[in-house]
Amino acid sequence: MIAKRFFQAGHFPTLIAAFLYFDVSFMVWVLLGPLAPFLGEQMHLTATQKGLLTAIPLLGGSLFRPILGVLGDRLGGRKTGLLGLTCTLIPLFLGWRFAHTPGQFYFLGLLLGIGGASFAVALPLAGRWYPPEYQGLVMGIAGAGNSGTLIATLFAPRLAQKFGYANTFALAMLPILLVICLFALLAKDSPRQSKPPVWKDFASVLREADTAWFCFFYCFTFGGFVGFASFLTIFFHDQYGLAKVRAGDFTTLVVLAGSFLRPVGGWLSDKIGGYRLLVALLFGLSVLLFTVGNLLPLPAEVALLFLTMGMLGMGNGAVFQLVPQRFPERIGVLTGLVGAAGGFGGFLLPSLLGTIKDRTGQFSWGLYLCAAAFLFAAATLLHVGTQWHARWHQTSIDRAGIFSYRRLLRAPAQETAE
Repeated sequence: MIAKRFFQAGHFPTLIAAFLYFDVSFMVWVLLGPLAPFLGEQMHLTATQKGLLTAIPLLGGSLFRPILGVLGDRLGGRKTGLLGLTCTLIPLFLGWRFAHTPGQFYFLGLLLGIGGASFAVALPLAGRWYPPEYQGLVMGIAGAGNSGTLIATLFAPRLAQKFGYANTFALAMLPILLVICLFALLAKDSPRQSKPPVWKDFASVLREADTAWFCFFYCFTFGGFVGFASFLTIFFHDQYGLAKVRAGDFTTLVVLAGSFLRPVGGWLSDKIGGYRLLVALLFGLSVLLFTVGNLLPLPAEVALLFLTMGMLGMGNGAVFQLVPQRFPERIGVLTGLVGAAGGFGGFLLPSLLGTIKDRTGQFSWGLYLCAAAFLFAAATLLHVGTQWHARWHQTSIDRAGIFSYRRLLRAPAQETAE
């Protein structure tokens, strides 16, 4: 009965189209990560350079997302999605025929950010078809397109080993062409379209403190997921001496958790509230990352990273269950801004890990710093939740599961006094 109501509530073919669009775009976006050991060997790159190579596409995603977000609101998600998919072919063609030096690959990586910008189109395209009570699940299903990382980490090293990394870029064009055809057939713009935003709309959203908070927390959840997904092949290859294909396989294994648990995060957020779930996840991630920083034997490290990526994926679903509760009429604008912040967080993580590895000779200190940052984010969310509890509409508070930790602390004291 619940599934029947869900299918009747929106347009399921568009949800599938949004997933496919995000899936292949994400595959392209993180392609330099699994290819980094091949490129590093060919061009004799340092850890800092390899970190930058995997980080620049993530920065490119941040730069292009607001642009595609605006185009999606003005042209419609279907037309913008087709445009984004077509433009994604450009850096792949450059990688196939023209890129040979680090500088050329940095430029190519920036253009790969067009794939990351799909976030600003795919989620609103699907989300506008569905009512608020299904937003967490819908955003989770569409956002599970980050499983495109699995395609990149599983197949790119194998293709590069067999055909060379240049031909791997050419082969990556084939699924893009297929999805262009499917997207054109399945996607449909919702009749519940809001008017295209103008600068005043962006200015009003930017003046809201909650916009900055959503961006901040998404820097950690999505930035952590995409940053690790891009960098872990390098980590397994350099830290544990794994062969390039083997390192990609281990990366695929741990990324699997984050990709498929994002919808679970959205579903759980609809049930218990995105705020409650996100608080627990951020605290848990700080503990996991500190333990990962101890550089345990490979089986234990893989298990911990599997849990880490799963919790990051669920955190992505939790954040985007919160956004429609606070800004139900401005999802398109917020998706672009918050998504851009997530991409920027992803850019920082591999850059940081690569630089600290060159400075200290090991990955531990970079991972410890990440653990401390997640602990700070969890404490910050508790503090911000108290403000949200006082300012948000009661219906949004209930749906988001927001609580005030100060009230929780006062309650036992009052009971003791009585």
